[in-house]
Amino acid sequence: MARVTAETVDHVARLAHLSLTEEERETFARQLDQILQYVESIQSLDTADVPPMSHALATGGFRPDVPGKSLEPERALDEAPDPAEGLFRVPRIIGG
Repeated sequence: MARVTAETVDHVARLAHLSLTEEERETFARQLDQILQYVESIQSLDTADVPPMSHALATGGFRPDVPGKSLEPERALDEAPDPAEGLFRVPRIIGG
């Protein structure tokens, strides 16, 4: 029996402010149920002997972290439309 129903999809769609057709509801319900089944199968794997990873990508693909010369603050502000006291002045966007 499907764990994700069309009603579940409707609920998520309302939370996301989405309008879905009946066909989309059924498609998404089926796809989400398949995703949950796949995740459940992954969770059942025995990972006791798998060492933890610090990064999902294979190591060794990164360049060395070598400090370089920084851009001078005055040069960085040369192209700023409205610099102020050595800083970038930007329009207020919250609590205008």
